[in-house]
Amino acid sequence: MSFGLDIEGRPEATRVVVAMSGGVDSSVVAALLKRAGYEVIGVTLQLYDHGEATHKKGACCAGRDIHDARAVAAKLGIAHFVLDYETRFREAVIEPFIDSYIAGETPVPCVACNQQVKFADLLETARDLGAAALATGHYVESRALPGGGRALFRARDPERDQSYFLYGTTPEELDFLRFPLGAMPKSEVRALAREFDLPVADKEDSQDICFVPSGRYTDVIARLRPEAAEPGEIVHLDGRVLGKHPGIVHFTVGQRRGIGVATGDPLYVLRLDPTRRQVIVGPREALEVHRIHIGGVNWLGDEPIEIAAGDGLPVFVRVRSTRAPRPATLFARASGVEIELNDGEEGVAPGQACVIYDSADDRARLLGGGVIRATNRTSEPAIVREPAHLTAG
Repeated sequence: MSFGLDIEGRPEATRVVVAMSGGVDSSVVAALLKRAGYEVIGVTLQLYDHGEATHKKGACCAGRDIHDARAVAAKLGIAHFVLDYETRFREAVIEPFIDSYIAGETPVPCVACNQQVKFADLLETARDLGAAALATGHYVESRALPGGGRALFRARDPERDQSYFLYGTTPEELDFLRFPLGAMPKSEVRALAREFDLPVADKEDSQDICFVPSGRYTDVIARLRPEAAEPGEIVHLDGRVLGKHPGIVHFTVGQRRGIGVATGDPLYVLRLDPTRRQVIVGPREALEVHRIHIGGVNWLGDEPIEIAAGDGLPVFVRVRSTRAPRPATLFARASGVEIELNDGEEGVAPGQACVIYDSADDRARLLGGGVIRATNRTSEPAIVREPAHLTAG
C-alpha cells in the first residue's frame, strides 16, 4: 500500500513537512514518511494555552500535546519545530466562533482552523522550509485527477471521515497537501503506531473543539465575552411567551433538553433571534427545512459552479458531520447558492457547514461547501440576512 505518498521526486532527496498535533494519527504519518525515506520535518502549532486545557485529556495542541509531538520526533530522529500561533488562532478561530454564537448561529470552528491556519499559514511555512508537500493526519483521501490537479474523497473508514471539515481546501492547496491515512481504518493506524513503537500509540483521540477543554463552549464565551449572555424570552412559534432564558448562547437549533419550560408536549429550539434576544420553540415537525442558502462557497468541481449547476445539479449534502449525505439539488443563482433538500432535514442552523458530495457512497468525491446563511421550511428561496461579522461568499 502506498499510503497516499505520491510525492514527486526521489524520497531521499525530498523534504516533507508533517503537521504534528501530538496525537497518534499525525505521529503515524511522520513515521510512514520517515520509513519511506523522505526527509521529514515535524511542525507543531501552539494554538492556545488556557490553563486547564494544558492537562485536559483529549485536548489538542496544548502543553501535553507539544511534549508528545517532541517525544515522537525524537523517537523517529526527525527535526521538530513548535510555532507560536496563539494570537493568530484566537483572531482567526476563537473570536469568530464567539461572534457567531452571540449572533445566534451554530459555528464549526474546525473548518475555520483548517481554512485559515493549518492549510494557509502552515502550508506557507512548509513552502518556506523548502518542502515538496505538507502531510497531515486527517482521514480523507486525495487522489490525482487524469487531467491534472487533485480531488478530495471521503475516507475509507466512514466513522473517521473528516471530509466535512475540509470543504474549504482550495485546488492550489490540494496540489501541495497529502493525507496518508485516508485509505486506512483507525485500527490499522493504531497497529502501525505500536509497530513503530511510538510513545503515543495508546493515546486517546482529541476532541473536535480543541479549545473547549470542559466540553462547554459557554465557558469560553463567558470568560472572553462576559457581557454576551443577555437574558430574554422563550417564545412559542404561535407567539406565546413561555418563560425566560439566561442568554441565547446557551441554545442551539434542534435542542430539546434544557430549554427550561414545560407545556406537556415536547418542545424544540426552532431558531434564535439575537436582535430580540428570543429563543423560539415549537413542535419537532417545525424543525424540518427544505431549502438553505449558503455563502462563502468553495467549489472543487471540474467545471465552474455556474456551469455545473445548470438548471439544477443533483448532489448529496451533509449539514452536520455526524449525518450521512442526503439527496439534494444545487442551484447557482445571482443571489448565491441555494440547496433544495429532496426529503427535508431537521436541525439545520445558520453558521453550520453545508458540505456537497457527488454521491452518497462511502468514498464519494467532495465537491465543496459553504456556510449556511438562512433556511426555509418550503422550497421557496430563503431570505438571507448576512451577519455583520461574516463575509458573504
